[in-house]
Amino acid sequence: LVYDLGGGTFDISILEIGDGVFEVLAPNGDTALGGDDFDDRVIDYVAEIFRKENGIDLKKDRMAYQRLKEAAEKAKIDLSGVMAANINLPFITADANGPKHLNMSITRAKFDQLTAHLVERCVGPVKDALSSAKMTEKDVDEVVLVGGSTRIPAVQDLVKKLTGGKQPNMSVNPDEVVAMGAAVQAGILSGEMKDVLLLDVIPLSLGVETMGGVMTKLVEKNTTIPYKKTEIFSTAADNQPAVDIVVLQGEREMAADNRTLGNFKLDGIRQAPRGLPQIEVTFDVDANGILNVTARDKDTGKEQHITIAGSTNLDKNEVDRMIREAQEHASDDRKKKETAEARNDLESSVYQLEKAIESAASAPENEKARARSLVDEGKAALGKSDATLDALKVAASDVKQMIQILASSSAQGPEPQPAGSAEAGRSNEDVVDAEFVDDSDGDNRG
Repeated sequence: LVYDLGGGTFDISILEIGDGVFEVLAPNGDTALGGDDFDDRVIDYVAEIFRKENGIDLKKDRMAYQRLKEAAEKAKIDLSGVMAANINLPFITADANGPKHLNMSITRAKFDQLTAHLVERCVGPVKDALSSAKMTEKDVDEVVLVGGSTRIPAVQDLVKKLTGGKQPNMSVNPDEVVAMGAAVQAGILSGEMKDVLLLDVIPLSLGVETMGGVMTKLVEKNTTIPYKKTEIFSTAADNQPAVDIVVLQGEREMAADNRTLGNFKLDGIRQAPRGLPQIEVTFDVDANGILNVTARDKDTGKEQHITIAGSTNLDKNEVDRMIREAQEHASDDRKKKETAEARNDLESSVYQLEKAIESAASAPENEKARARSLVDEGKAALGKSDATLDALKVAASDVKQMIQILASSSAQGPEPQPAGSAEAGRSNEDVVDAEFVDDSDGDNRG
């Protein structure tokens, strides 16, 4: 576990190391937490005492504030080695009565009290990183501290607590370790070092937009690259001639809430009932983070592709923002996805019932009349943009029951499952329970 608390940011990385291969299992952190925040707490404390005693706010005097900032940082550094530090700033400011001097002490205990909430903010990212890596504190073999702020005793105590009492590795200088790592990476890139390999991870999930505006993920976040994944999709309408592939990045459930990396159209699909064509979509991310997306019609062999550079090189602030938004909207997004899936299920079930009516020639007329009525009711529910999740589920359940009734009543016996279902065209490969729609006019994404 690499624990990096620098001047402006806090970063956590969990790596698996073996035979010269460094594999990043999970990154995390807080881009708004660093050593500067610890300095600010000291500044606030000292400035407030001085204001109460002298009636002057040093933070409003630019020159005084700069001197105080430098003194606060020095006191923070000193308190990593001693139990009390002195802040002595003669002629820090002046009033009508003459110059003012600042001379006071701050103890380590007081410093720890002032910064306790900052140290506590380190807990969440560490636990999240361990969770993403599917590890517990007992699984951590080594802890490496990076950044001058990791010298703060309270921070070191927290690290030990979070890693099951493990003593951090103090063999490298926290102030120099980043420069040393950069030198190693330069050696790897130049070819001078051949026995070390760093395997990076994808910071955000990658996927495509499917029927109902849902994001279907093909590559989960924190997947080690290089990585390749293929899924089989299908069409959403009978005789659909083309599909639009919209490539997405992010952690939200709905496509519109994620980042669009690119899109392309695969046309020339042979006319067939919905769900029957098999569209093979492959995501291939190389070691440099370059993403190649290919869509191929397995029937005709026709394919299209797109190459997206820098899919893994997002600014860390942007990655953190997108992950934070996904966490904040998780409940609402889940409901939206469930509603979209229920709508898709109802639409597919209505399609199957229509086909069942056509093939159930010998079924009683009253059953076929009831089936037609359920088709109309289902289409009416689909036409309501505000249809609730429960209403869609109930409608789909009624339609599915009717399909079974027609199948059992038909003199021909149970019919083969219609092509529009998620099982259609499965052969020896799994077909993803999602469909692409044709966006010939460019109004709706695939």
